[in-house]
Amino acid sequence: MIFGHMAGERVILTYKDYEALPADGRRYEIHDGELSVTPAPSPRHQRVIGDLYTILRQHVKSGGLGEVLLSPIDCILSDISIVQPDLLYLDPGRGSLVSNRGIEGPPTLVVEILSPSTAEIDRSTKLQLYARHGVSYYWIVDPEARVVEAYVLSEGAYQLSARVAGSEPVSLPPFPNLAFVPGSLWP
Repeated sequence: MIFGHMAGERVILTYKDYEALPADGRRYEIHDGELSVTPAPSPRHQRVIGDLYTILRQHVKSGGLGEVLLSPIDCILSDISIVQPDLLYLDPGRGSLVSNRGIEGPPTLVVEILSPSTAEIDRSTKLQLYARHGVSYYWIVDPEARVVEAYVLSEGAYQLSARVAGSEPVSLPPFPNLAFVPGSLWP
């Protein structure tokens, strides 16, 4: 049952509507009050995310740098913008954002792994959404191109900080002391 409220001609969905959505294996998100539905991720997508999670979690945990969380987890940017990033990182100053509902506010870093059904959303809608809500860092991981793009929020918009590939270790913001090999992510 979708409730929402009217704003001009369109229905604006809220967190209350989000809670009422079915748990049917698809990924539901609300972007500025509009429902976004994508299929469950592919095995390849899950392998990439699992490897990256392992790399980030080990680094963050060993350095006492905060917390890395894996999807599905609700990231409530506002009452009308609820997303489920593939990975997110919270620096120690943002630990208070964790609630029993999920993450309430902007994480330090959001990582999205592109898939054919999400590439356009991740590169446009979500990029703008994350910037507007103050997510400091955004990584887009492209398994097809075998590239990781790291963006840094500057004056309300993302600037491409690095586009990395290959077998040489690299460090991406916000982790200057973490060197990993981008090529190790592709099965």
